[in-house]
Amino acid sequence: MSAPQAPPAADSLTPVQRELQDRARGFVDEILIPLEEQAERAGGGLPDADVALIRREALARRLHGGLHSAEHGGNGWTHVEWFLVEEQFGRSTNALSWYVPTAYNVLAHGSDEQIERYLKPGLRGETHDAYAVTEELAGSDPSGIATTATKTDAGWRIDGEKWFVTYGDVAAVYIVMANARVDGASLPTLFLIDRDTPGISVVDDPPFTHNYPHGHPTLRFSGVEVGDEAIIGGLGGGDDLQRAWFAEERLGIAARCSGAMWRLLEETTAWAIEREQGGGRIIDHQGVSFPLADSAADAAAGRLLGLEVARLADSDADVKLVHAKASMAKLFCSEAANRCADRCLQIFGGRGYTRVNVAERFWRELRVDRIWEGTSEVQRIIIARSLERRGVEPVLHS
Repeated sequence: MSAPQAPPAADSLTPVQRELQDRARGFVDEILIPLEEQAERAGGGLPDADVALIRREALARRLHGGLHSAEHGGNGWTHVEWFLVEEQFGRSTNALSWYVPTAYNVLAHGSDEQIERYLKPGLRGETHDAYAVTEELAGSDPSGIATTATKTDAGWRIDGEKWFVTYGDVAAVYIVMANARVDGASLPTLFLIDRDTPGISVVDDPPFTHNYPHGHPTLRFSGVEVGDEAIIGGLGGGDDLQRAWFAEERLGIAARCSGAMWRLLEETTAWAIEREQGGGRIIDHQGVSFPLADSAADAAAGRLLGLEVARLADSDADVKLVHAKASMAKLFCSEAANRCADRCLQIFGGRGYTRVNVAERFWRELRVDRIWEGTSEVQRIIIARSLERRGVEPVLHS
């Protein structure tokens, strides 16, 4: 009879992946979480010294750059490795991980000059980019975009207004989706436009539910002149780049929501075990233990789904299938994390309704994950269409 073997890890992480996960968790526990309450009381921002600390530690611990290649200044992670890091970032509130140097995946498709000018400085933490796609009449459906790029002798003239431009108040460059007018056709095209280019104005900078370090202003582009070198991904290549951007962003939301549920369950379970009411621990009451159990089931299911999508992306699977599965992960995890935060806030009682409580902050912050990068309703449309076009088995079992 052979000796019994230790069971494999529940998520079957390799030693390299486990080390990366531990490194990311240490960064979050030691650097980010201690700054949460300070950021909350300040309305989202942190002093320059704390911002510099976050960036310095992120770079030193090699937690920057996401999926970007080492050649460009990233870490060249797989999607699974990236998911594990984003999951840990999701365990912190107030979007403090936004200070970690990174850049949108679009910039990796730039010319050598664009990579040198925009991507590499971003991955060093020197600059930031902002993605400008949403408009007043074009939200989850980008086909309604009205921003235009009109050909001129010197290049292009950009006219339009973009809403909810995350990082728009601090970005050095805007990634702008516009319809390039060529021979009577409108070609969806991405343009890189420097912040200080004449013709760019801030129309509004609305306050939002969360206290995050950066805003989401409304920007107007009025007769903004750029050259042909501002195009990224080729004329008419905007849709393909944006589809890949959406898939990555949605998987990232799933990862961070998984991390949020992890933290919520850790802190709320500890509280329920310690807190006594009516002569006993509150965790011994079904009104407390059952919501925790439901949240644990949500967290486990969402995490497994997200990791499976990450593994699928690493396998060079059909990009349209990955896109649909990323929508599934975003839909489930964002909805589950909202349920989890609401339950945990209730378990904390009056303490849960104070902004110094982690459940209250997540309760506000997680709400947007059901909206941005495509609402839950849009994710359901994408999934349903994938079932129709690719069949049930690939969508469920690939």
